[in-house]
Amino acid sequence: MTKEKKEDKKFEFPEEYDPIKEGVIPAELEPDHPGWLSIAQIMKISDPVFEKSMFLIGYQESSNVYVLAGDYLTIVDPGNDYTVFTELEKLGFNPLDIKKIVVTHGHRDHCMGVFELFRFPPIYENKEIEIVNHEAGPQEFKRILEEQGFALTQVKGGETLELSGFEWEAIHTPGHTIDSMCLYHGPTKTVITGDTVLPHAIGDADKAAGGRLDHYLYGLKQLLQKDIENILPGHGVPVAATGRRTVEETYEGVMMKVIEVESDSKTTWMEGATLLAEQGLLEEVVYCCDKELALRPKNLSATQLKAFALNDMGRCEEAIDILDQILAQQPDDVHALTGKGHALLGLQKWDESIKYFDDALAINPEIKEAQVFKGMALYFMGKYDEAMEIEPFKTEFMERFKSEIDKQQEEKKKDDNTPGGEETNEG
Repeated sequence: MTKEKKEDKKFEFPEEYDPIKEGVIPAELEPDHPGWLSIAQIMKISDPVFEKSMFLIGYQESSNVYVLAGDYLTIVDPGNDYTVFTELEKLGFNPLDIKKIVVTHGHRDHCMGVFELFRFPPIYENKEIEIVNHEAGPQEFKRILEEQGFALTQVKGGETLELSGFEWEAIHTPGHTIDSMCLYHGPTKTVITGDTVLPHAIGDADKAAGGRLDHYLYGLKQLLQKDIENILPGHGVPVAATGRRTVEETYEGVMMKVIEVESDSKTTWMEGATLLAEQGLLEEVVYCCDKELALRPKNLSATQLKAFALNDMGRCEEAIDILDQILAQQPDDVHALTGKGHALLGLQKWDESIKYFDDALAINPEIKEAQVFKGMALYFMGKYDEAMEIEPFKTEFMERFKSEIDKQQEEKKKDDNTPGGEETNEG
């Protein structure tokens, strides 16, 4: 009786399984781990930067690992154990060809594999590997590397890094941690994102590592400025072709966390914009208003809120274009009149701004914003007495301008009491 030969099965995730849920692979799937995969094949990218490069999906408690092969080997996020190094020779790589290691952030599941590599005697003895991380990375990590005699390059973001003979841009994307960074390769429109962007999941801000949700939004906006098609994430399966949409979904998901709204909530884009405005997140307000207007182009509230947010961001000319469209249809809209006056105020067109404030106040004399902004315009024109006659302005800005007002009034008294308007030394 012969033993039945075990059939080799191609690894596939169950349809109902999300491989990056919680950022780990369940133990029951570990025996069927796909092992090392070709980035070029899995991403269907035909470019020398990925021709021989490999990808290892993270085991339990470890991040994904990327080996960029070219003039030499670069490892991006070595994980936290020895698994990345045990099979390099089987793949046809020589561990001594590793010249650089890039760490996307200081979480142990991404960086501790560095020290496992150093257990390889030839590597430890030669000390020819350069480690690259963000300057805000863990001080203990830096200290150990320096004590062991390894070169450490710390970046700020914006630098062009030469990795394996190819150029990648370092992008500082704080939020998940204070030191989080991504690597962007322009020719292939590919970004290695660490934990900043994950497929089918929204990262958290690790407060213990300096993470903040408002910083997270900033970091994602840096990515949205790039032309992105492909994502190589810190956990889960890479994303081909639809990378930009994945970044946008992460951006939207983080916004929901900021306003403490669940992803399955019925909150509308307009409601989200209003909540974000209360927190002063103006770029996010504009984003939500644009989403709302894409669905409901005639939503006046969204149009006005977008214009007001642009005003507060200093993008006054853009705001005026929007407000002019409103006023062309509704010339007596007091909010639009006040908003345009505010925009002109931002452009230092004091006389023009006062006209719009007066038009708004002629319709509704109780509009506080119009009164305050008119007072500001008068003040900036040097008409201090007129400005102070406007009670809301006086109440709102008295303390802010008190020292300057006191100075102006003191100088005026001296001029009034001095013959010829000249100061004397009489005492």
